[in-house]
Amino acid sequence: MTVVRRALSRLGPVLVVAVLALTACAVLTPVRAQAAGSSGLEDVAEGLRKSPVCVDPRARDQLSEAGAEDLVKKIEGADKPVFVAVLPESAEFPPETLMRDLRTRVGIAGLYAVRLGDGFRANADSSVMSRNAVANLTGAVKRSHSGDPEGLLTSFVDQATEQAKGQAPTAWSDSGNDDGGGGGGVLLTLGAVAVAGGGAYALYRRSEKKRRRAELEALRVVVDEDITAFGQELERLDFHPSEPGADDAMRQDYSHALDMYDKAKELMAVAAEPRDVQPVTAALEEGRYGLATLAARRAGTPVPERRAPCFFDPRHGPSAVDALWAPPGGTPRGVPVCEADAGLLAAGREPMTRQVQTAQGPQPYWNAGPAYAPWAGGYFGGVGGVVGGLLAGTMLGSMLSAPSAFADTTPTENAFDGGEFTGADFDPGDFGGGFGGGGFEGGGDFGGGDW
Repeated sequence: MTVVRRALSRLGPVLVVAVLALTACAVLTPVRAQAAGSSGLEDVAEGLRKSPVCVDPRARDQLSEAGAEDLVKKIEGADKPVFVAVLPESAEFPPETLMRDLRTRVGIAGLYAVRLGDGFRANADSSVMSRNAVANLTGAVKRSHSGDPEGLLTSFVDQATEQAKGQAPTAWSDSGNDDGGGGGGVLLTLGAVAVAGGGAYALYRRSEKKRRRAELEALRVVVDEDITAFGQELERLDFHPSEPGADDAMRQDYSHALDMYDKAKELMAVAAEPRDVQPVTAALEEGRYGLATLAARRAGTPVPERRAPCFFDPRHGPSAVDALWAPPGGTPRGVPVCEADAGLLAAGREPMTRQVQTAQGPQPYWNAGPAYAPWAGGYFGGVGGVVGGLLAGTMLGSMLSAPSAFADTTPTENAFDGGEFTGADFDPGDFGGGFGGGGFEGGGDFGGGDW
């Protein structure tokens, strides 16, 4: 151990970081494949189940260690099911069947990009990215980065993480790559250094999981308050399906509101990450509109139009009007508000803003940090045209205004959500990129996604 420590101290931080990148990317080698008694493709699949980027050491000239680490950070930071493999031309990787076989062995719905020798190809499950989108994106990066494989992969990942639907597989955050899997190449040569790098990366992964758990617990307090407030509204309404004057429309509104109340509680009970909060608040938003329509029917007034909830506090229910408001130092914009807050704004007073606890004390939810993006997204993301400039100038503004912020991840028939483990149960016809099943061709301009 003393010899190992001295070796590590002489290597210095730069080399340790480089080894860390290799460990994170699950670098492969044919030596390990033979030792494991499996094919090279199985090693690639094993690496991609643990990390979004896999680079065979024989193809290291196609993607540098620093470049591989950057891709890992981008994909994991975007939390998207994007997989990248950089492989040499070899009998282990037959181009005619490589994409289908790789998807089968990894077993996770996603967008798969493979650099094979000088060729490049990408395929995706349709629930993650449409066939045309994959073909257009592949063709664009090949035309703009001919002869520059690292630039091509970087450009592809930059755009793919913005456009892909779904979330990263939980295995990436759970495994931490700390079990020694993947192995090989420079990792085998450096031995103990690789183990140290793998441990450091595992610590980083565990730290990220701990951070997400803390964010979820903070969100849980807020969401539980929302659910409780909705339950109190149900009680205050005091509707009885058999009461005089009740009709089928009223009973349907009430039943739907109850269903959304139960759904919100059930979804929150199984929430594992902050992003799981979005369908909870979406259910509450839908349930509150049901209560508003029921109240109107009982009062004999017109059923209200479907509007976004009150911007200042969604617990106020559906908004009644749009009113001008600006965050401190920001530009005024119209926001949906309830009648009470509209009156306060008209009188020059502060609206009743939803405050949440932060490390800096109580703050409006839009200044409470990125963990509140799913919370706000569930309330405002499902109503077309609302999010656009609603939060511009606030901490959540850029996040909620991104084109992919509320991408529909509902799977089509015979398809799967991005990041979902499916094993070999997927439709090959639904896994494509706008081209046939041919093999890889050399890099260059082959048009909309052809090899």
